[in-house]
Amino acid sequence: MNTKSDPFQEARAATGVLQCPFHGETITMILRHEDVRKAAKDWQTFSSDVPFRVPIPSEEDVRSMRQLPIETNPPEHTDYRDIVEPFFQRAKEPEMMTKVEALLNRKLTEVLERDSIEIVNEFALPVQSIALTYLLNTSESEADIWIGWGIHVFKVTGGEFKKGTVLEDYLQRKFDEAEANPGEDLFSALTKAAFRGRKLTREECMGFANLAFAGGRDTIIHTISCALGYLAQHPQALEFLRADPKRITLASEEFFRVFMPLTHIGRVCPVETDVHGVKVSAGERVSLAWASANFDEQAFPQPHEVRLDRKPNPHLSFGFGTHLCLGAPHARLILRTLLKLCCERVKSITILKAEERVEHEANFDRTLGYESLVVKMQAL
Repeated sequence: MNTKSDPFQEARAATGVLQCPFHGETITMILRHEDVRKAAKDWQTFSSDVPFRVPIPSEEDVRSMRQLPIETNPPEHTDYRDIVEPFFQRAKEPEMMTKVEALLNRKLTEVLERDSIEIVNEFALPVQSIALTYLLNTSESEADIWIGWGIHVFKVTGGEFKKGTVLEDYLQRKFDEAEANPGEDLFSALTKAAFRGRKLTREECMGFANLAFAGGRDTIIHTISCALGYLAQHPQALEFLRADPKRITLASEEFFRVFMPLTHIGRVCPVETDVHGVKVSAGERVSLAWASANFDEQAFPQPHEVRLDRKPNPHLSFGFGTHLCLGAPHARLILRTLLKLCCERVKSITILKAEERVEHEANFDRTLGYESLVVKMQAL
């Protein structure tokens, strides 16, 4: 895969912004690392209190509720986030680490016994789905349903939005079950949770759960796929990590920086705002271009070079400020464990067939990862 895909380099150096039409709406993209970080912390100027409009393109047609806590501002955001943060912090617990390692060991055994495997759908998607059952503390069998939804819960291959309410119908059913027979899972916890002295509404429960399924799904899947693709293309990288397993943490952060599937995320200006020389009218959107910021030469020396020992690495792949990704510990656990086990068990990875995933927009094309990656892994 092309690790030098940076369509924002020229605009980032020139003005720091890029205006680009998205589905009939022109959005001003903030491109520089420091500018993105400042905007991410300035929720009064760049608001997230905009249902359906934080994702780009907007999602009015694919969900009926506000995603929580991401589509709120402080202080509501802080109180909402406190409700679910304990579940997402479980990724740091020894029991969770043990379960994820056992899962990845099992899946790697299956891969090493085969002549070839398609990584995106046959490896990364099941790993992400099963690991999510651990995080949400629900039955592992639920992953079979989630795998059936494909890589993105809202979109089909090629980027078109799906029709229907598969995810919402599923979540309504799970909350009905949790109210009738509560357990220790996220669905039950939400039905029992309180927000400022009152029970959460069903819509609020749905908003939390919707984000839990949509938020980190393709991010984890594509980071896994891209990391394995990189190790296949650069055999010396696997040897580099194998020589000193302490390098794995730094390497995983570099993979998160370079292989960022989410190009940007939306914010709305409540009043007319000058955004680095561009007038943005009240109610119009700007975007925080994480993918551009991650390649800013001012923050990352030789940003197009994959340095598995890069330090410091202030990448923005998990956001910044108030909305720092709740799922970051979970994503880190999965990727670090995968790299550790590859060092222990995998001699080489050979790419047999690869189809890149490319985002085509009016003013840029950006490589996002793989639609398909077929490899052969050889055991140590």
